[in-house]
Amino acid sequence: MSKTTRATQALARAGIPHTVHAYAYDPDAPRIGLQAAEAMGVSPGEVFKTLMATVDGKPVCVLVPSDREVSLKTLAAAFKAKSAAMMRPADAERLTGYHVGGISPLGQKRAVPTLVDTAALGHPEIFVNGGQRGLQLRVKPADLVRVLQARTEAVT
Repeated sequence: MSKTTRATQALARAGIPHTVHAYAYDPDAPRIGLQAAEAMGVSPGEVFKTLMATVDGKPVCVLVPSDREVSLKTLAAAFKAKSAAMMRPADAERLTGYHVGGISPLGQKRAVPTLVDTAALGHPEIFVNGGQRGLQLRVKPADLVRVLQARTEAVT
């Protein structure tokens, strides 16, 4: 497994300190983020899953703790939209250039508006997908928000 991905390159270009963590990815796990947390021996609240959604038909990226679910109603309101829906996996892969289970908020093929759940701000560091199945990046939430030019709002 390569530890250099578009996600790690994006952090390096931005000068954002981070660490790379590989773990044994289980493709049959019902919830990938929870499996990643367990495999790395960290709290599920520190591992943020990257979700691709649409608000009023436009793509967005949302990061939420792996042990929580995004509220589509709250997500729509956060973007001042009427509706929100989860993106189909094939559409998410095509848009981001990553495979499901390895979708990172960093280094996506096409940048889209990004929202990080405010729960991230309660941790000194969080984990996000590194752009490959079985690869997580540990980064300070404020650095992640800055490099993604993301908004923060509670959406769980």
